[in-house]
Amino acid sequence: MSKKRPVNAQVHLRRDESPESLIKRFMKKVKNEKIIDEVRDREYFEKPSIVNARKRKRRKNVMKKLQAVRSKQ
Repeated sequence: MSKKRPVNAQVHLRRDESPESLIKRFMKKVKNEKIIDEVRDREYFEKPSIVNARKRKRRKNVMKKLQAVRSKQ
């Protein structure tokens, strides 16, 4: 998550809505915007070489899975 973007997750109380459902909607919004993932990634400094290595490894695994799917067809 290299993009730095503002963290604005707002939910407004709807008419006749319980606090539990408001919290549930807020948590869903936070999860969809991947705010928690970004916070965990930024918790500690990670060298750019390690970040690039992780991205390379992920790309390699994705390509491997795609090739497996294509070979089955």
